[in-house]
Amino acid sequence: MSADNKPARVESPPLPEPSAWHTVRLTVNGAEVTAQVESRLLLSDFLRQRLHLTGTHVGCEQGVCGACTVLLDGQPVRSCLMLAAQAEGAQVRTVEGLTEPDQPLTPVQRAFHECHGMQCGFCTSGFLMTATALTEAPQRPDESEVADQLSGNLCRCTGYRNIRDAVSRALDETHGEVRA
Repeated sequence: MSADNKPARVESPPLPEPSAWHTVRLTVNGAEVTAQVESRLLLSDFLRQRLHLTGTHVGCEQGVCGACTVLLDGQPVRSCLMLAAQAEGAQVRTVEGLTEPDQPLTPVQRAFHECHGMQCGFCTSGFLMTATALTEAPQRPDESEVADQLSGNLCRCTGYRNIRDAVSRALDETHGEVRA
């Protein structure tokens, strides 16, 4: 009751707004996708649940572990920190889009295999996407740039030596063996 003995007004929860849904158009692994998404739908959830691209792993859901890394217009991003609606018009590449089935592995995939750059595999897709961005850069990144980029991906199984060796091998193949 209020001071004048009238019942206090109770606010109802807000009603869903028409703007709570968005039409997004983007290209995922070379295929054009148009979908209706909720405003709050994360890109990681859109990829995994709507498009069934489960190679994008979700670990910490806070952008710390890097397991959900995808390439957005060629740049690595944490898909758990990005809304699907924010990817409107973008080119998204997931680990499934690195190579076609029955096609040769990319230099990054091959290097991870040859250098034993993975153990349990949970973090591998994020590392592969980050390393792919490094190998696709116009110029070979130097050791500190590689270390800086890889620092956003966490692995609980390895000491990172094999992962760094794999990235170095992939860079040697794609940029030549001259190190900056």
